[in-house]
Amino acid sequence: MNTDQHKRPEWDTFITIMQKEIVPALGCTEPIAIALAAARAARELGAAPERVEVALSGNLLKNGMGVGVPGTGETGLDIAAAAGAIGGNDSLGLEVLRDLTPAQAEAAKRMVAEKLVCINLADTPDLLHAEVIVRSGTHYARAVLKHEHTNIVLVEKDGAVVFSTDDDAAEQSRRAAWPLSMEKVHEFASQAPFELISFILDAAKMNAAVAEEGLRHKYGLQVGKVIEDNIGKHLLSDDFSTYAMKLTAAASDARMDGVSMPVMSNSGSGNQGITCTMPVVAFARKLGSTEEQLARALIMSHLGSIHIKHHLGRLSALCGATVAATGASCGIVMLLGGGLPQISNAVKNMVGNVAGMICDGAKTSCALKVASSVSAAIQAAFMGMGEIAVSGKDGIVAADLEKSIQNLGRLASEGMAGTDKVILDIMVTKCQ
Repeated sequence: MNTDQHKRPEWDTFITIMQKEIVPALGCTEPIAIALAAARAARELGAAPERVEVALSGNLLKNGMGVGVPGTGETGLDIAAAAGAIGGNDSLGLEVLRDLTPAQAEAAKRMVAEKLVCINLADTPDLLHAEVIVRSGTHYARAVLKHEHTNIVLVEKDGAVVFSTDDDAAEQSRRAAWPLSMEKVHEFASQAPFELISFILDAAKMNAAVAEEGLRHKYGLQVGKVIEDNIGKHLLSDDFSTYAMKLTAAASDARMDGVSMPVMSNSGSGNQGITCTMPVVAFARKLGSTEEQLARALIMSHLGSIHIKHHLGRLSALCGATVAATGASCGIVMLLGGGLPQISNAVKNMVGNVAGMICDGAKTSCALKVASSVSAAIQAAFMGMGEIAVSGKDGIVAADLEKSIQNLGRLASEGMAGTDKVILDIMVTKCQ
């Protein structure tokens, strides 16, 4: 088929958005963002780093404290910074630690043990902000990353600016002209030529491999394995819902424990990429769906999640798994034969159900929230297919689909700002 047949003018823009937001990531993206900034600074330094100084926004600090760093067997922000500075390759983006060697990992551990890595809270209004300084003798290099996990906006060498960009203006421009709506996402997912969207099947392959790894070994809290074990004990049935929860949680288990395998991320989050993908994959397998049906459902899930996440911002006190699961619910509706009205029902049901789930940092127990969100997503899809939706008179849900999404974004960005501060205070106090 000619990919230009019936093509809408805005579809190229949608593809560009997905190419930017749906990318492979090795490890939890918050510590990986720090490793990326450290690697860029170290490259500019041009010498073996002897000391690393890091200043982070509260949300970045919160989301990087308790997760495993691939290739190190350790958790935390300090080891991420050290590994990035010593063995990171900043040209690899969110896979910056892909080529980390055992010797480099050991050197990073020694640097941390010798207290040569300093982590501080930055005085910044930005939700996602990382500043890394690496030193060797009398020389130093500095890299600043903000707004997005790979967005380095400033690089300096011994105080001289090597690279800079007016990212604040670019960020405002990006947020001012947003081309998506759930109606447009559905039109694209259901009508775009298959060859134009088949790339999304890479997400299914990549994230399914991590899910299978999570079921083979004891990673994290073993949420996926516990589900599988209880299926074997006949305490749980091997139905659609349980299967989807098992696969999604297992992938999260492995990822949050630092497995050295990439996942396909969404909106800067590996867990969100997993949650957008695996429930849809699980349903497609159970239903015997074709590759094209799976691809269209995954586009609905991933691009729908990107659209919803746009209204929340990169990091907030609202758990991103709930947003990704909302996208997955829409993808499941498509696999079940539903259209935009049923998708609208599913979104409203999710907003009316799990909108208040907090994000208290990235950690192994994220797999529990992932599993809960997937369960809610499936219930929302089933109810949506039955023409049942939370009323626009209830809570933050509105009669209009896009208004419901906007209300969710307002809850996360405005209403939960105080919650975010309390969560961070609790977490930092525990570490003292």
